[in-house]
Amino acid sequence: MGSAEITPRWEWRTFGDRFGAAEEGFGARKPERVQESEELYLLARDSDENVKVRDELLDVKHLEHVNEDGLEQWLPVLKAPFPISAADALAVLGRLGASPAADRAEYTLEELVDELVEPTDGLLPVRVHKRRSRYTIGGCMTELTELRTDVGETRTVAVESENAASVVATVRELGLESFANVSFPRGLKALAGLGSHRFAVIDVGTNSVKFHVGEQRADGSWQTIVDRAEVTRLGEGLDEGGKLEQEPMERTAVAIEAMVAEARELGVEATAAVGTAGLRIATNGAEFVDSVRARSGLGIEVISGEEESRLAYLAAKRSLGLVQGSVCVFDTGGGSSQFTFGSGDEVDERFSVDVGAARFTEQFGLDAAVSDEDLRAALDAIGADLDRLDDRPSPEALVGMGGANTNLAAVKHRLAAYDPDVVQGTVLEASEVDSQIEAFRTRTADERRAIIGLQPKRAEVILAGACIVRTVMAKLGKDSLTVSDRGLRHGLLLERFGTRKEPA
Repeated sequence: MGSAEITPRWEWRTFGDRFGAAEEGFGARKPERVQESEELYLLARDSDENVKVRDELLDVKHLEHVNEDGLEQWLPVLKAPFPISAADALAVLGRLGASPAADRAEYTLEELVDELVEPTDGLLPVRVHKRRSRYTIGGCMTELTELRTDVGETRTVAVESENAASVVATVRELGLESFANVSFPRGLKALAGLGSHRFAVIDVGTNSVKFHVGEQRADGSWQTIVDRAEVTRLGEGLDEGGKLEQEPMERTAVAIEAMVAEARELGVEATAAVGTAGLRIATNGAEFVDSVRARSGLGIEVISGEEESRLAYLAAKRSLGLVQGSVCVFDTGGGSSQFTFGSGDEVDERFSVDVGAARFTEQFGLDAAVSDEDLRAALDAIGADLDRLDDRPSPEALVGMGGANTNLAAVKHRLAAYDPDVVQGTVLEASEVDSQIEAFRTRTADERRAIIGLQPKRAEVILAGACIVRTVMAKLGKDSLTVSDRGLRHGLLLERFGTRKEPA
């Protein structure tokens, strides 16, 4: 197999339906060139070699290097017109981990596919229509590509340059640092459901860091490998000075570093991370993001409240099977609460308000036993800050997400060990929430830890969280809500890595 003389280039690529802040950047630029092509990829369950056919040429590339930033360098090992010799055909399929017997001296493309590829277990031919929009950004060749295939549709962004540092800088400039770097063969295999693939997501919240590892199976379904939250209280003291304090930043960075290491041990292909209200609000949020990158190599994208709401809505809709009627999905965290109103599959409105359990806990001393008067003052303050919910029509379904809602559900079921499958779909009546508020109000944080079902590290903030939940129910005129254990992290997993969908 011959090789071509080329100048090695470093490549970064990601797949998905949406690319966050980068969408605006691409929309503001006019592409230098738009090309459409019909290609055929030969995919292998046990190999990530890049084998494609374009313009009647068999084009094979091999991954030569991966640098410390995860950038890849692919080098051509064969570019040959059809028909190809049996020796070349078998050599290519050998790179894909297959060893069929050749009955011909040479093969046309149709013969290669019909006689050697399709009959071989673990190989899959996939036809791909590409619409590539090319830009030069930061000195790098950058492409935004729409893909239509016979196994589904998706989009991909690629950034390439001979200078690795320029690729990294351009990825950051586009706001794509938190997106997974996935080679074209691996991205297409995930779309096709060829083999299983593990991915991790990390949600850095004001009160806790959530860690989820999911495995997508060949049929497109997901299996949870790890799903947990670690309460680090990153936003401790944030409301007073507007800055993240050193100790909360350190313990949160340590927790994230351990999660990244665990993800690697579990064999994940990529990890995506987002930061929410605490990092949006803090004047030194960028300093924390930089420190995490230096320690673990993980890029954290600080997302808007609207994006946070949209991802949570996506997770709730899919997990609870809500396909008809008006829905409000809300997620209350340590620093903010996100609301998404929709009907069916359509999102009508999304917004975030700075109403979180951490701030009201500190402001009203809700980490201790409080009087009825103090509780009423806290509820009044929460109600005033949730005035965007006033005078809205009551939705047909109200879905609660986040630590406050899931802990209320766990206490209702008296779960000594948290069981997400029991919590998922739990219906919380207003009377149940009122009863738990009274139980929390009359106890100190230490005494609350004895309540079966309550996560011990939530003891300080659970009263404030329950008050927020109850206020949302009252303002939206609902006497019950349905709890979803599938939150932002699950929506992020589907958005970034759940690329498999039916073609139009």
